[in-house]
Order: sequence, then structure tokens, then C-alpha cells
Amino acid sequence: MSRRGLAAVASVLDQAASSATNILVLVLAARLSSAAGFADFSMVYVAFSVLLGLNMAYVGQSLVLEKGGRLAGACRSAAGFTAAASAAAGALLALVGLLVPGTAGRAFLALGLVLPLVLLQDGLRYCFSALRVPQRALAADALRLVCVLAALAAQPRGASAGRLVLVWGLSALPALALGLWLLRPYVRGVRADLRPYLRRGHLGQRFVVEFAVGNGSSQLAVLGLGVFATPLAVGALRGATTLFGPLNVLFNSANAFGPPVVGRASGKRGVVRLTALMGGVLALLGAGWGAVLYALPDGVGARLLGDTWGAASALLPATGAQYAVMGLGTCALLTLRVLNPRATLSLQVVFSLLSVGLLLGGYVLWGVAGAAWGLALGSAAKAGAGWLRVARLELPAAAAPADRPVTAA
Repeated sequence: MSRRGLAAVASVLDQAASSATNILVLVLAARLSSAAGFADFSMVYVAFSVLLGLNMAYVGQSLVLEKGGRLAGACRSAAGFTAAASAAAGALLALVGLLVPGTAGRAFLALGLVLPLVLLQDGLRYCFSALRVPQRALAADALRLVCVLAALAAQPRGASAGRLVLVWGLSALPALALGLWLLRPYVRGVRADLRPYLRRGHLGQRFVVEFAVGNGSSQLAVLGLGVFATPLAVGALRGATTLFGPLNVLFNSANAFGPPVVGRASGKRGVVRLTALMGGVLALLGAGWGAVLYALPDGVGARLLGDTWGAASALLPATGAQYAVMGLGTCALLTLRVLNPRATLSLQVVFSLLSVGLLLGGYVLWGVAGAAWGLALGSAAKAGAGWLRVARLELPAAAAPADRPVTAA
């Protein structure tokens, strides 16, 4: 296998290790907690997922587009900015945790204390991706997976959400130390410059808006159900989506590592042919995985999610439909990102807000099942609009997808 092929395999395996960590953390937390305890843990984990996505969009996605002699300085600057920003966000979360009463407040306090560790450890993956050494990211993320599973498995049944969050975060320390050690040879002798991240027009600002109105808005809407409706609704929705973690590996790999591969296709027709094939495969996998999960015996499901299985299993048809159309939507956005990055923002704004409205409206009318079907309908609308935008997109004949620079508006 060529060096490029080995790097691609390492990239996919690294994404799989990172996604497996997120999946198994939720599975173990569900098994160790009561339904109410897992609801508290889920609310905190949703908040963490939003912050993780914001950091990925603002720092990670812009970093992987860097080229040439600026890479070392860009990687050191990205790590420095992630450390500073996560420390500030962690302090704010800790303050919120002190103000919120009960077990949920203690869980948010714990998240604030460990947030700099987990965000910086995850952010190093994008440094290694930009440097074209994904095998180093894989080594650190594999250690992260082993440490977090061992740490959580040692916790007693009935452990509080705050304790589980604290153990989960502190278990990132060995992987963080390894990642910094593996990065050091590439950034030795260069200085970090955080100023580009604070300037108007930084590319990450565009990506973070897309995330905020895309994944972030849906996550915050789910979190809002826990605040204004019931935390058990968050636990049920989170439990159902956790079971689709293997699909998230593929979706995240397409988003993170797809543009360089798809960009090498010949013209718009070549790009669309490749991404449409990818979308069809992902849609079939989503539908098939949903059918497998729906057919699971209750005994097996209870071993996976504990007390949360009963509520989560009722949402599997809706969540399976959502993931099937998400495969098509992911590849539509990937197509636009390669052909014309400016074409994705308005699409994300309109249809992500529509998804949030459908989620909340579905909950008001039909409860948690209605919320899940609302998310599925919103994802289907976004996928359809994305491919319609692709069909209408006109490109200058002289501009090849791989040659056009990606810049902020």
C-alpha cells in the first residue's frame, strides 16, 4: 500500500477511535447510571459536544486547509488558541455549575474543570491531520480510548453524573501528554500567534456559523428539551443516537477527510458522480443499521443502554430514517464544500433552523417520538435542498475544484 493509502487508512481508524470513545463513554454511563442520572450526564455531554464542534469548526477545519511552510506555526497557534479558549469556556461552565442546584449543577461544574484537557486533546488530531501524519493522532486517540474505558469501568454502579464527568475528563491526561510529545518535533522552534484567530475574516468564523446553525442548533434544541420539558427526553434522544455511532464515524470521515479526495475528481460531473455514490452508500448503511438495531431483543438492548433502552428503542425507526437521509445530506454539503464553499452557509442557516422548529413542534404535538421524527424530516429537507443546489450550481469552465482557494467571505 502506498504512503498516501496508509495515511488514509490511519485517518479513518483515528476517526473510528475518536467516535468509539464517544459512543462507549455514553454506553458505559448509561449502564452505570439510573435513567435520571444518565439524563443529567446526557445534558452535560450535549453541552460538551456543542463546544467540541465549535472548536472543530473554528480551529480544526481552517487548520487542515493550511499548506506549505506555515504549517508548523499554524499548528502551534491552533493548540495555543484551543488551550486558552477552552480554559475560558471551562471557567464559565464551572460558574454555571455553581449556580445551578442539584446533581445537574455538579455535573456542569465537573465539565468546566476538565474541559481544557478534553478539548486540547481532541484538537491535536487536526494538527496531525494538517501535518499529514494521522498515525500520530491514531496513537494518541487509541490511548485515550483505552484510558477512558478503564477509568469508567472502575466506577461503581449508581455513580453520580458529576463523578462520571470528572473521571471521563481526567482520563484524557495520558493521551494529551502523548499527543503533545508527538507534536513537539514539528513545532519546535516556532512561535504561536493567536492574533489571526481574533481577526475579522478568519476562515473559522464562516465554518463556526455553519456549525452553529447546523449541528449546534439541533444539539442546543435537544438540550433545551431538558431545561423546559424533561431531562428524560434528552436521555432517550441521546441514547438512540448513541447506537448510531458507527455511522457518525463515516459521516465525520467524509467531512474531515473527504474534500482533498473528492477535489481530485475531474470537473463538476466527476465530483458529483463520486459524492452521489458515497451518499447512496451511506444512506443504505443508515437504513440497514437502523433495521438491525430495531430487531435487537430487549435483553441485548438493556445490556447496551441499561434503563434508558426502553425509551430509546421506541425512537429507533425515526432515528434510523434520520441517519439514512443524513448520509445523502452529508454528501450534498461535501459536494458544495468542494465546488463552491460559499454556497453552503445559506443552506445550513435555513434548513437547520427548520430542523430545530420541526424538533420542537414535534415534541409539542407528539412527545419525544414526535421530536425524533421532526429531526428526521428536517434532515430530509436539508438533503433535498442540498442536492437541488448542486444541480443548479454553475462553475467557470477554467476553475477546477482542486485548484480553487478556499477563503472567507
